Amino acid sequence: MHTTNLADGLRLALARHSPLSLAATTGQTLSYYRFGRNDPTTRLEAGEFWRATYTPDGPATLHIDFRGDELRSQAWGPGGDWMLQRVGAMTGANDPGYVFTEAHPAITSAQRDHPRLRFGASFTLYHELLPTVLGQRVTGGEAVNQWRALVQRLGDAAPGPTDLRLPPAPDALAAQPAWWFHPIGIEAKRAEPLRQLGKHASKLWQWAELAPTDAAAKLALLPGIGAWTIGSALGSALGDADSVAVGDFHLKNIVGYALAGRARSTDEEMLRLLEPYRGQRGRVVRLLLAAGHTAPKFGPRQRVLPMNRW
Repeated sequence: MHTTNLADGLRLALARHSPLSLAATTGQTLSYYRFGRNDPTTRLEAGEFWRATYTPDGPATLHIDFRGDELRSQAWGPGGDWMLQRVGAMTGANDPGYVFTEAHPAITSAQRDHPRLRFGASFTLYHELLPTVLGQRVTGGEAVNQWRALVQRLGDAAPGPTDLRLPPAPDALAAQPAWWFHPIGIEAKRAEPLRQLGKHASKLWQWAELAPTDAAAKLALLPGIGAWTIGSALGSALGDADSVAVGDFHLKNIVGYALAGRARSTDEEMLRLLEPYRGQRGRVVRLLLAAGHTAPKFGPRQRVLPMNRW
């Protein structure tokens, strides 16, 4: 077991930008690493964060206790030291924040209500990309269920005193034929990028050390990894405050309605509206979502039929 205490450094970084407590800030930042409330790899509740993942040094389980004004962390497994060295980045200590002054009222209002919003960086590109790929082409609820099923079937038990499971090991994921994924609702168009991530997992550690634009260019070389997947993952993996999920079914409408009053927008319109905030476009998106902005809904609700029953 490995332990460390990073409260002083994180508290100092946050004090420059936000009067809110360490616990409130840390909890919101860490929430972006959990894929669904019952994520079998990641747990966040009552001031405690647990995550089981892979590192360049092997599997690890990380525990961060941020109750009160103290932040303590422990880790188990061969990759424990690697995880502890990145607790500060994960909890947002490396994000200086940004104060929008001459901005749309929806943005300044959202920041006033959510001044503690920070971008953490896990540097575990492999872990962040897997559930993101599952979110392609399906509803969020389907993707969450498929992530749970995939981890339960291919993920090993995590090291340490926890019942969490590790994500599927890269070799195990790459070895599965496309038909293996179909019974849990994952069709070939999403199974292939999952297999590619397993095949190229060793490269992802190097790419995680690159600037976000360079990492995005590398990821785009992998079959099935497009703009939406990259824009969705880099915010949490690399702490990229400019990443935007282009191609999202809902996001363009949410941004368009919040910033221009248009009930329906295109990706091109969304990017034009966000252009004045280049460098912080992802922060604008997170602020709008945190403030509860939505777009009007039209038409009757449709029944969601899992892909494996199409």
